[in-house]
Amino acid sequence: MNAHATTAHHHGPAPGLLRWVTTTNHKDIGTLYLWFSLLMFFIGGSMALVVRAELFQPGLQIVDPHFFNQMTTMHALVMIFGVVMPAFVGLANWMVPIMIGAPDMALPRMNNWSFWILPFAFTMLIGTLFMEGGGPSAGWTLYPPLSLQGGNSLPFVIFAIHMMGASSIMGAINIIATIMNLRAPGMTYMRMPLFVWTWFITAYLLIAVMPVLAGAVTMLLTDKFFATSFFSAAGGGDPVMFQHIFWFFGHPEVYILILPAFGLVSEVIPTFSRKPLFGYDSMVYATASIAFLSFIVWAHHMFTVGMPLAGELFFMFTTMLIAVPTGVKVFNWVSTMWRGAMTFETPMLFALGFVVMFTIGGFSGLMLAMTPIDFQYHDTYFVVAHFHYVLVPGALFGIISGVYYWLPKWTGRHYNETLGKWHFWLSTFFVNLLFFPMHFVGLAGMPRRIPDYAVQFADFNAIATIGAFGFGFAQILLPVIVVMSILGRKKAPARVWEGAHGLEWTLSSPPPYHSFSPQPVVRSRII
Repeated sequence: MNAHATTAHHHGPAPGLLRWVTTTNHKDIGTLYLWFSLLMFFIGGSMALVVRAELFQPGLQIVDPHFFNQMTTMHALVMIFGVVMPAFVGLANWMVPIMIGAPDMALPRMNNWSFWILPFAFTMLIGTLFMEGGGPSAGWTLYPPLSLQGGNSLPFVIFAIHMMGASSIMGAINIIATIMNLRAPGMTYMRMPLFVWTWFITAYLLIAVMPVLAGAVTMLLTDKFFATSFFSAAGGGDPVMFQHIFWFFGHPEVYILILPAFGLVSEVIPTFSRKPLFGYDSMVYATASIAFLSFIVWAHHMFTVGMPLAGELFFMFTTMLIAVPTGVKVFNWVSTMWRGAMTFETPMLFALGFVVMFTIGGFSGLMLAMTPIDFQYHDTYFVVAHFHYVLVPGALFGIISGVYYWLPKWTGRHYNETLGKWHFWLSTFFVNLLFFPMHFVGLAGMPRRIPDYAVQFADFNAIATIGAFGFGFAQILLPVIVVMSILGRKKAPARVWEGAHGLEWTLSSPPPYHSFSPQPVVRSRII
């Protein structure tokens, strides 16, 4: 009798909380990733607000410089490894099996494990702030010899990074195994949705570069505790070698943080333009080219270390080359919208914000790619402006666009469109108020990662801080809208974006080679 009861118990889903701990369902795990990412978003964001509050005026007023540096370091680590990457993995978990017609992820138990490593890794990482000497304060890049000074938090930070890396690698293996082995009959590679393609390529990047980061931080660990001198000049080591190893991971990593967002907006833009994606094949090849080129540009982060001229020229030209496939993508998105019957629901607004502001980040990146100019920009707020334009209105807007796009599918209910639009317009206004002035203070020579600054930078810094708090508080709308959708009464139809607007539009598969032919204008009839 007992044995029978136990077996019966194991057949159904586990009750209550235990269900979420033991689940192997890809949708449950995707949901866990997304909620975790949202929680870390507010933690990492509040760290950024500490930084901006200190920079509101010149002088030291709110926190001491050491804690300021801990906040800049932790903000970056939390946002990269705790927000953007888990959000993308959550979206992949939810949508990739559905998009390729798979019953679930290929390795469901490993899927569960790769998520549950993360809360422990981040508890340990954030816990270092409460240790003697505080958390890491050498910047997220952990450059020696700075990172080897100070308290005993370094091994905990490194162990947390190892755990995040293990989680990422397992997630990547799972996605590759799923895409290669579980596609429905007829779902050839060149018919896969763009989001699936971008994740497929991103997964290979993750497997290639996470072990490089693991190696770099392990060498740091042995330098500090086991008397090696990989990076210590006194023992025959070289601190610049750390930069080479770190950025060989770090540059492909920034593409890991943006490629899935390319895939997301490539799903959203065709839907709300009522047209197939323009140039599907070229989008796939452009994504693959970006991934390949990302491995041979790493030292553009290091133009000022004293490289030979030939090295600087090589890294300058290869970096400028990445602008080509990226430009192809922007061209294709714009061409998709050309002569389309466009409507501007929240997902489309965030996708459009992505295209416009990511392009601003791309142009400032092109400026930074030029060696002689970079000597002026390096380590100033211009660099901060550049990568935040790529990662906030870029990666983050891409994620938010995807969340609004699929939320009615996930919850079965519509979200509040008015609140969604408020979320977009407030975010867009404040994100530009926050990051655009940084271009100006950076060009004028304001260094990054410093808690005090010269008085001539005061006005732009005050504006940026107001933008930061505005943007931060605008994000409270996101969980509110999501919870309202979960609890909402207005049911969504099976074909969400058609049913909601009475739109007769279907995508042919495979997509046509071009979509320049005029499309019939679709009149939206709100039901």
